[in-house]
Amino acid sequence: MSDFSIALRGRVNSYFKSTQQTKFGNREMVIKTLVMLSIYFVPVILVITGVADQTWQLFLCFILSGFGMAGIGMGIMHDAIHGTYSSNPLINKILGYTLNLVGANATVWRIQHNVLHHSFTNIHEGDDDINAPFFLRFSPNVKKNALHPYQHWYTWFFYGLSTLSWVTTKDFVRLNRYYKMGLLKGKNVYRNTALKIVAWKLVYYVFTLGFPILFSPFGVGEILLAFLALHFITGLSISLVFQTAHIMPDMAFPQMDEDGVVEGERMLHQLATTSNYSEKSRIFSWMIGGLNYQVEHHLFPDICHVHYRHIAPIVKATAEEFNIPYYSKPTFFHALKAHFNMLYHLGNAEMEPVKA
Repeated sequence: MSDFSIALRGRVNSYFKSTQQTKFGNREMVIKTLVMLSIYFVPVILVITGVADQTWQLFLCFILSGFGMAGIGMGIMHDAIHGTYSSNPLINKILGYTLNLVGANATVWRIQHNVLHHSFTNIHEGDDDINAPFFLRFSPNVKKNALHPYQHWYTWFFYGLSTLSWVTTKDFVRLNRYYKMGLLKGKNVYRNTALKIVAWKLVYYVFTLGFPILFSPFGVGEILLAFLALHFITGLSISLVFQTAHIMPDMAFPQMDEDGVVEGERMLHQLATTSNYSEKSRIFSWMIGGLNYQVEHHLFPDICHVHYRHIAPIVKATAEEFNIPYYSKPTFFHALKAHFNMLYHLGNAEMEPVKA
């Protein structure tokens, strides 16, 4: 472990000791959980019960539910599956299932995010967050094709479709791949996990599609369009929050050797591949589960996001002391602009992206 990592970990631990806080969630997390679950469930219930009986009300309710779904993903299940929502593992497990309630699967996501994304950040064929379909190029280590020069225009549309893919096929595709990779082990684990995925998705589709079609005054076509709007909002929101933290001009894109080993220390790797943004916006940070502090999250995935803004000055000062880059954009707009430029660069350049 480097001197930087030793110093940083010691200073962050000292912060928690001096403030007499735990690294887990607090009352803020409980309030956020109630708010986000309400934003997700209540609008759809208003549609099902016929309280929302105008077409514009239908779309407004489903769009609001989309924001609630994104909030559940970024502000509840993310911490729960990392084990940081509570010191009680059972509470983390239960709240991790909120991901299942919105159509995805906690078991598959734990492997995709906790294991692969955090272990192989920005590494082609290791980090599933940048392992994209052929029409997207998220790494300079991916061979460029004829579509990529235009990706800075069309990527945003596919961001909006990302959760629709997630609740239909992606969990099954990744379950199969992770099982073949040996990341899911145990007798009948593949079959049991697949059955659970099917069962949870049935619950999700019955609530968001079945009940509205059966009990609301709207036609099937209107419900399906509203459902698509819900997912476009959710997919775009989640994708922009996560992708602007890693697919950026300053970021490094390391490569594994033939044995799947990545050189370098974990904390230094995370600082080289991760960026913050909009650190001064308390409201925005609250809404997106503190994920504008992605640097702190990647350095300390064992700490709940409610603490990130407090430890960020410690991380920044320590990085500066050891002459290590600490990447951050002043606003979310600046981050989106840089991400757009990076998509353009990846689509039009063969070599490693230049520094911004």
